[in-house]
Amino acid sequence: MTTTAIQAVYVRGHEERPEPKPHVVFRIDVQAHVRSWQMWRRYSEFVDLHTELTKSVGAPPPCSLPPKHALAMLRSPKNEVLLEERRAGLETYLRAIVSTKDSRWLDTFAFRDFLGVPVGKQATTAGASGSGSNDGDGGAGAGASGQFTSSTWLDEHMDLQARLRDIRADVNRRDAFSDRGDVGNAHATNVQAKKKLAGLLTRVGALGAGLDALALRGMSEGELQRRTDMVARLQDDCEKLAQMLTVARHTSRGLGSPAERNPPAGSDRAALLGGGTPAVSSKPISRVFGVPQQPKETGETRPLDDHGLLQLQQVKMEQQDTQVAQLATILQRQKQLGVAINNELVHHNELLDGLSDDMDKVGGKLAAAKKQLNRLG
Repeated sequence: MTTTAIQAVYVRGHEERPEPKPHVVFRIDVQAHVRSWQMWRRYSEFVDLHTELTKSVGAPPPCSLPPKHALAMLRSPKNEVLLEERRAGLETYLRAIVSTKDSRWLDTFAFRDFLGVPVGKQATTAGASGSGSNDGDGGAGAGASGQFTSSTWLDEHMDLQARLRDIRADVNRRDAFSDRGDVGNAHATNVQAKKKLAGLLTRVGALGAGLDALALRGMSEGELQRRTDMVARLQDDCEKLAQMLTVARHTSRGLGSPAERNPPAGSDRAALLGGGTPAVSSKPISRVFGVPQQPKETGETRPLDDHGLLQLQQVKMEQQDTQVAQLATILQRQKQLGVAINNELVHHNELLDGLSDDMDKVGGKLAAAKKQLNRLG
């Protein structure tokens, strides 16, 4: 319901604008569960709202609008007093509609549109307030149905960031259980975090798909690119969390595989990696560009067994594939820009050629006219 979306509304100032002709607009501050925003409205728009609410509901709102004044000189002290009185009256009018128990006026489309409350904001707000769910899919209805607006898209992005922080907290709790040797709770926490991440990935996908609908509604190309980057960062964070959840942290307190609890000696590790074996060291590594290098053990790979290394390699390859896809998208966009610029230049060259031809024709006519004038002279 809209009553849960709008928490408070204020009219906290006014501003004089010269276009299209001098007029005064009032600043409306709207506060909701997840975010707050501002709207600028003229007094005539308040009058139109009052008329529309009366027609839609069949009865006028519980409070009347402040009276109309003829403001001839906008900057006179007298008019400043009148403007302040009008500001207070407009705030009382809006707050009366928001605070009344009868929500007929509050739930109308005209009132939501006047305050800039999107149609899908109710579902997003409900999802944000239900952030305690374990599967992480609360509030996904707006994205799944493609009903995102510019503001609800940002609300959903903020909620997904909060869910990411919640999953990171689960990872920290899992590691704490592992350090204490509590394998059961560590496993349960890890499973719970995986479930949350699965729901989160679905919502991130819906968030990215929602950009297509926003593009059709006229969102600027620069804003679309900025939001595409925001979705890409969310996907990167999800991939990192997936890696952390798949490759569980092992400690020396009895956890992990036998190979991890009993690490090989330094000489065995050096022999395995080819530290002193000429046959291994002389073999070139085809996957490394430039000078061949020996494989090195890192802090990330040290606690992993063969299965863990394979999973880590798969995660790295998926990350590389995602980065390549993003690079391909950027290059495709650059190509489209280059083609558009080339088409524009071709069109301009055609215009310049036509202009040159016209100038030649006019020059010929002027020369003929000059000859005739010389004869007459």
